[in-house]
Amino acid sequence: MLFIVGLLVVFGSVLGGYVAADGHLGVLWQPFEFVIIFGGMIGAFIIASPKDVLKGVGKAFAGTLIKGPKHGKDAYIELIGLLYSLFKLAKTKGDLALEGHVENPNDSQLFQQFPKFLADHHAVEFLCDYLRLLTLGTSNAHEVGDIIDQELDIHHQEEHAIVGAISNMADGVPALGIVAAVLGIIHTMGSITEPPEVLGKLIGGALVGTFSGILMCYGFMAPVAQSVGASFEADSRYFTCIKTGIIAHMQGYAPQVSVEFARKTLASNVRPTFAEVEEMIGDLPSAG
Repeated sequence: MLFIVGLLVVFGSVLGGYVAADGHLGVLWQPFEFVIIFGGMIGAFIIASPKDVLKGVGKAFAGTLIKGPKHGKDAYIELIGLLYSLFKLAKTKGDLALEGHVENPNDSQLFQQFPKFLADHHAVEFLCDYLRLLTLGTSNAHEVGDIIDQELDIHHQEEHAIVGAISNMADGVPALGIVAAVLGIIHTMGSITEPPEVLGKLIGGALVGTFSGILMCYGFMAPVAQSVGASFEADSRYFTCIKTGIIAHMQGYAPQVSVEFARKTLASNVRPTFAEVEEMIGDLPSAG
């Protein structure tokens, strides 16, 4: 929603200011200039990007850019509740009691109490993979923490490649605008014998290329890259929260303490209060 509002402000301000200064919008409609600029941008993007990045950018534009971070405060409250239930079960019956739940989380009555988490395939797989290590007898919290950090680093690099691809498009589009402008000037020079009113229109059309490239860079593509990157960074805290809870549990802390450690890793805008966590934990059914 904020993306749409920002987009309207950018283009409304630019075009509105132009019209207010007695500019004619019709002059800005130069479809062949747009073909040169945006076609060149997309082609360069395809050349420079592997298949996974192409798919990732498509998903970022279709989902992340519009919806923002996937996890809000409610999702974090639910996550903390799930971690507490799992850790309490492991403390009372041993880590091996988690085996049935992590092997088939979709069929687990425990996981089914937390539908938001269960709907996130990546988060389910991430959590279950490391809980499965506990059921296999893994007990060294430092080693598990290092492995989790490596996995999160790989995930961060994949997301960084997506943001980098969008940033590269932003960096390249002003130059492609100049290309379109130069081609427009070449076309104008071929019509040098035309009267001034014709030449003025041709020159104005050529300059639209430079205008479009700069506006697309600073008014759209660069802000998009920053927005997607911020959403990715916010979502990464979800997995850091899971990691912190698991490591605290492995180090022998009580479930209440483990989830409190996890809660403290969250940003202030999504972090539930201690009282909210206590109330939620009190309402949870007994794990089995």
